[in-house]
Amino acid sequence: MSQRRPNLQHYCWWWFALIATTFLMMMIHSHSSFSSFGGGIVKAEEVMIDLEGNPHIKSNDQGMTSLSTVYDALKTHLPEQTFAQVRRILYGNEWKSLSIPEQVRSSAVKNKFEVRAYSMIHNVAREQTRPPRIVRLGLIQNSIGANTTEPVDVQYKAIEEKIERMIDAAALMGVNVVGLQEAWTMPFAFCTREKQPWMEFAEEAETGRSTLFLRRLAKKYNMVIVSPILERDSEHNDVIWNTAVVIGNRGNYIGKVRKNHIPRVGDFNEATYYLEGNLGHPVFETQFGRIGINICYGRHIPLNWQSYGLNGAEIVFNPSATVGALSEPMWPIEGRNAAIANSYFVASINRVGTEYFPNEFTSADGKPAHKDFGHFYGSSYVSAPDASRSPELTRLGDGLLVAEIDLNLNRQVKDKWMFQSTSRYEMYAKELNEFIKPTFKRQIVRDPSLNGAFEEETPEQSL
Repeated sequence: MSQRRPNLQHYCWWWFALIATTFLMMMIHSHSSFSSFGGGIVKAEEVMIDLEGNPHIKSNDQGMTSLSTVYDALKTHLPEQTFAQVRRILYGNEWKSLSIPEQVRSSAVKNKFEVRAYSMIHNVAREQTRPPRIVRLGLIQNSIGANTTEPVDVQYKAIEEKIERMIDAAALMGVNVVGLQEAWTMPFAFCTREKQPWMEFAEEAETGRSTLFLRRLAKKYNMVIVSPILERDSEHNDVIWNTAVVIGNRGNYIGKVRKNHIPRVGDFNEATYYLEGNLGHPVFETQFGRIGINICYGRHIPLNWQSYGLNGAEIVFNPSATVGALSEPMWPIEGRNAAIANSYFVASINRVGTEYFPNEFTSADGKPAHKDFGHFYGSSYVSAPDASRSPELTRLGDGLLVAEIDLNLNRQVKDKWMFQSTSRYEMYAKELNEFIKPTFKRQIVRDPSLNGAFEEETPEQSL
């Protein structure tokens, strides 16, 4: 018996850890309502890449880079039947795996990016009066391609080469709309508060080098591309903006949107470079559906999501750059909640890797100066209005997520749940109009028996 006890203890410890992890994930996702989930076997649906040797992935906090995806961890460690139930609760209706062409697999292995591909169109009812509106989305997350000490042109070109290879792969997968991460053309250097050389990455939205580069690929592959950049508006005294450019599938410039909400938290020192956008919540009607772009921090603001829905968005991209120590528990919730509340698809894209800068900077938290922002945890995924979502890309490296969707689901969910029909817009408008007035008074009904500040009753007083 004494020889077997360590094995039993080890077994019990693992089960305790798995149960605790499962409970934690259920609590993290408890704000959403889900139904069922299926999905393919991991090896059948993805190209897994050995990311060792990529200097732009490793973090000083090894705990941040010890896990690739929550989905894979659950699948690996849970018994099959238990995993099926946990997956149903955490991921909703089944997203089935799509086949990945050998040419894409070869490119992914050679260029060290992960590929995952899923379809949810089997969850959409066939209608008598409307044909299916099937669209393939491609979400690209990437680390930087050169050290931040290299010249600006070298850094940009290294990223551009990565993006071109992944867009080539997306085209082979039949992708119609590609979305890139926030400020994809550069390191996320705003944490440094330094103006040089980082401001040199800014470019004109319509004629900048990244736009011209992507217009060529969009035309070549008959593909719409959402390209978030650092914009320099020369027509308005060289003002800088955080902007997403929308490029049409004929290689044409369609328009742009600017980031509506600028963070003032942690190392997100973006207000040192640009302020809140002034273009509202435009929705871009394209060959492959009506697209909105809610840039990064705007995902924390429910009204920001809603405004794109009110303007008719069918797909809303959320290009982001956020780090694990700050926001990771929020990440799997916010895009999915927005898809549910607004009855549209959400494509959540996050930067990946750890970026080191030449000079140390502080974070106003009393901790020592450092040269990195933290680990950008990737984990890009797509959410559907029926509360389902795809498995996520890795937390550890570059990746392409392909999601096949049917836009008919948006209206079907609206008809089923009637969130829009039962909304009280006139009431919300009245309350918001009152709130913005200097004379606003909160609508609080006070218990008349209260005397002064709240005091907890003692047992004797309650009698």
